[in-house]
Amino acid sequence: MMTFFLQAAPDSLTQATQAIVENVTTTKELSLFEFAMKGGVFLIPIVILFIYTIYLVIERYLFIKKATQRTSAGLMDSISTQLNSGNLDLAIASVQREDTAESKVLHEGLLTIGRPIAEIESNMEKVTNIEIAHMEKKMNHLGTIAGIAPTLGFVGTISGVIKIFYNISITENISIANISGGLYEKMISSGAGLIVGIIAYAAYHLLNGKIDGFALQAQKIILKFINIIQRPNGNKEK
Repeated sequence: MMTFFLQAAPDSLTQATQAIVENVTTTKELSLFEFAMKGGVFLIPIVILFIYTIYLVIERYLFIKKATQRTSAGLMDSISTQLNSGNLDLAIASVQREDTAESKVLHEGLLTIGRPIAEIESNMEKVTNIEIAHMEKKMNHLGTIAGIAPTLGFVGTISGVIKIFYNISITENISIANISGGLYEKMISSGAGLIVGIIAYAAYHLLNGKIDGFALQAQKIILKFINIIQRPNGNKEK
């Protein structure tokens, strides 16, 4: 009998171990998509906002990067030399070869040479403002998303809490099974909304920083240009 008991014990232990292993291996792991879908219906508009945010960030970044490219280092010196030589057409042609926001500001200044200095400066500032407006196009969308996405996540949080209490009221049983569904919806929607909001908020301010940098550079260019046409021999002071 003792021998039979010793043989039966290892067999029972082996069967129990196999059962645990089979249980672990048959447990289904959630994919990223399935995990995200547990965030509830409020995750759908958050995902749409995320896709639109990525599109806006890429599109605006490429546009602003191209528009805010600096003009060639010797352009201002070339304009000064050509204006002092009376070659206005050559100065205009040299500016037109560069397709940047700065060159458009200089181009407007060259076209208005001969008018009062105040009018030239005013026209160049108007072109600067137009270029800034082009850069800021759709930027308000990012600002709006930065506020809406976390709010949608918060609404999803409320929905998850309601779901938890509803399940408890129906089953009259406070268990992990009743609570987990609502917690999934609560935490996933909140996290997704915050992530999208942070991305939109950061992109909005970073891109606006580049626009502000262009505005400052444009003011420097306007000042240099006014100095060139006011003083003979360029910016050189006696």
